[in-house]
Amino acid sequence: MTAAASLPAGRLPRGLLWALLANFLWMNASEVFRYLVFVMPMMRSALPELPGVAPMSLPVFAVWGLWDALLILATTGFSWLFVGRYGAGWRQGALAGTLVWLAVFVLLWLALLNMSLATPAVLAAALPLSWLELAVAGLIVAAAARRWPPREVRPTA
Repeated sequence: MTAAASLPAGRLPRGLLWALLANFLWMNASEVFRYLVFVMPMMRSALPELPGVAPMSLPVFAVWGLWDALLILATTGFSWLFVGRYGAGWRQGALAGTLVWLAVFVLLWLALLNMSLATPAVLAAALPLSWLELAVAGLIVAAAARRWPPREVRPTA
């Protein structure tokens, strides 16, 4: 069994907070751009028989907001832990973002393709753009970790 680890009482590291803020701005801009410019028109074109595919409505944007929040927290949190363990170099930052991309976007789009809810053309546009988004997010975390190095979290007995 591994020992539990604890952070200083109630405080997140400054670098993590800055990375969260920067990734909030970057990832939301990237998500909106990718959806409005590529995914929405391509999905509507590829699946005209589905009523209401890729709609523009309040419930969709509410879910999209939740998606973005979870994606930002997962990407930034995982990347912070990854660069804290393996170093805050550019390669480690890009690799951390790439690993999250594999776990989230590649699985999502492969599942949609498998269910005939996406086309290879949509994947060809969505996957590289989503990889760029998360690789840059990992680089942002690595830069924040270099500026404000993560404190070592020591196991507690």
